[in-house]
Amino acid sequence: MTVVAATSLNLVNLGGAAAVTQDPTRRSRDDLEALARKAGRELEGAPAEVIAKWATDTFGDRFCVTSSMADAVVAHLFSRVSPGVDVVFLDTGLHFPETLKVRDIVAATMDVNVRSIRPRRTVGQQDGEYGPRLFARSPDECCFLRKVEPLERALSDYDSWATGLRRDESPTRANTPVVAFDPKKGKVKVNPIAAWTQADVDRYIARWNVPVNELFKKGYGSIGCWPCTRRTKAGEDPRAGRWAMFEKTECGLHV
Repeated sequence: MTVVAATSLNLVNLGGAAAVTQDPTRRSRDDLEALARKAGRELEGAPAEVIAKWATDTFGDRFCVTSSMADAVVAHLFSRVSPGVDVVFLDTGLHFPETLKVRDIVAATMDVNVRSIRPRRTVGQQDGEYGPRLFARSPDECCFLRKVEPLERALSDYDSWATGLRRDESPTRANTPVVAFDPKKGKVKVNPIAAWTQADVDRYIARWNVPVNELFKKGYGSIGCWPCTRRTKAGEDPRAGRWAMFEKTECGLHV
């Protein structure tokens, strides 16, 4: 793999509430919503690189990329458009080793700043407070504690963030816009590869030699935390292996 530029891996444990300083130069919620609606219309059908460039030009340091490290496509895309961009990874403490390997490769070989965000509690502390194997009894609560709440804290520094959501991943994501306003977070959500197919992703990976989670070669269609992820069967939706014992298709980050 070609080494673009090495950066250090920042392990961040945002355990305490950060003091909020009002910045008069920051956009208001109404301004962000209007901006997102306009961009969503104007950028529909634009190349992913154009959408990414709009995001980084518009928000500057108040923009980040989020990545589950199933692959590093979106992180790589933004490293080309805006070197040094922040890439937020939610280190739940329950990831497969293969996932952490992708994170470490991204941090070492791409011109990005990887921020590895941890939950307030370790897995052991969570077991002590909520009982063992919370993921098997109340996966929504476990996802909130280990993903949703940490992301809320991580995004406090930003007005906008990017994801790797694609419309072809599942029926629940079929209408994903390229740019939208998230009313719950009060921020602009950018999905530069929303219109890509799996074939588009594969072509990008092959062209740029982008790191990919090795579990895809072992029958996994979608990769999350190890207790709640299984291999998918032939003909199944790629996300069928997530929370397979529950009527649950999303961790809560995108709903």
